[in-house]
Amino acid sequence: MAVVAEEFDVLSMPGRFRERADAVRSRGIPPIEGPERRRFVEQAQVDYTDFAMLADAEVTLEAGILTLTVDLRPREDEPPQPP
Repeated sequence: MAVVAEEFDVLSMPGRFRERADAVRSRGIPPIEGPERRRFVEQAQVDYTDFAMLADAEVTLEAGILTLTVDLRPREDEPPQPP
């Protein structure tokens, strides 16, 4: 496990998640219909949200422990979102 931590580029991790989020957002919808189409679109929305959130995370690697910090508090310049 220590070898993986030594080779792991922590600083490029958010960029890789941003690329994944962008790829999800720009990919087309395959020729499916009905409930399958709805499930595909819903999963794409979840994937985008997850990847975008990780892309915005503060990433640290200390003593072999990877920590992702995501601030979910609303920014002061944004109105509160309904639950």
